[in-house]
Amino acid sequence: MTYVGKILVIIIMACSLLFLGISTVVFSTATDWRAKTAAEHAKVSELQKKQSDALGAVEASKKDLATAKAQHEAAKKQLDDQIASLEADRDRALGEMTEARKALEVASQTARTSLDQALALRKETELLREQKSAVEKQANEYKLRQTELNDRIRELERMNETATNNAKDLRERVARLTSVVREAGLSETASPGAGAESAPPVQGEISRVDAQNRQFEITIGADDGLAVGHQLVIYRTQPRAEYLGKATVISTDPDRSVIRVIGTTVQNKKVKEGDIVSSTIRPRG
Repeated sequence: MTYVGKILVIIIMACSLLFLGISTVVFSTATDWRAKTAAEHAKVSELQKKQSDALGAVEASKKDLATAKAQHEAAKKQLDDQIASLEADRDRALGEMTEARKALEVASQTARTSLDQALALRKETELLREQKSAVEKQANEYKLRQTELNDRIRELERMNETATNNAKDLRERVARLTSVVREAGLSETASPGAGAESAPPVQGEISRVDAQNRQFEITIGADDGLAVGHQLVIYRTQPRAEYLGKATVISTDPDRSVIRVIGTTVQNKKVKEGDIVSSTIRPRG
């Protein structure tokens, strides 16, 4: 046998051993392919069922997703509407806050002005209160003074009533005396001597002078004891003492009389208001 033949024999033996090993392995690992296939078909059927269920679940999920999406869109739209409404409310509230702030500023300014006015009014009220107190005090003083004056008025009224009655009596007496004088055929003007003797001690001033400087009104009258026919002297003390003349009483009232110059005044001097008339040449003290 040649060398090549030997190699071939060795290769054939090796192949045989290899084939034997493979056959042994195949035989040891061989199974029931039909049962296996049936089992696999069962598995495939089960997987298809699961797939079908999964597809159904997917479709249901898609429907649920679509529903949820629609609900989400509706909810989103509702939320958007609420957001828009809230934004509108916010803008309106901001506007109201702005207006309120402006109104508050105006109110604050008004309050400050009112406070200033109130303070000014308070000061004015205090001043008026002080003035009122002073006026009330003065009014009380006036009331006291008025009471005193009322008492004085009542006293003067009583005195006036008494003087009026006295003057009435004196007029009646003068009228009767005048009638007696006329019946006796005597002049109504008393003689200087008699008039001077009968005049009471009186003193007054000339209050008015007539245009001819002949008749004068004096500040004493019947209440002072003067009567028609009494004679008085006229003189002045300023700027120097000087005798002016004599006058006779021609009419009387309770507090005034009218006199007429007897003859002429000394050196024809003018009698003036303020000159003194008296029943004596010297004024009473």
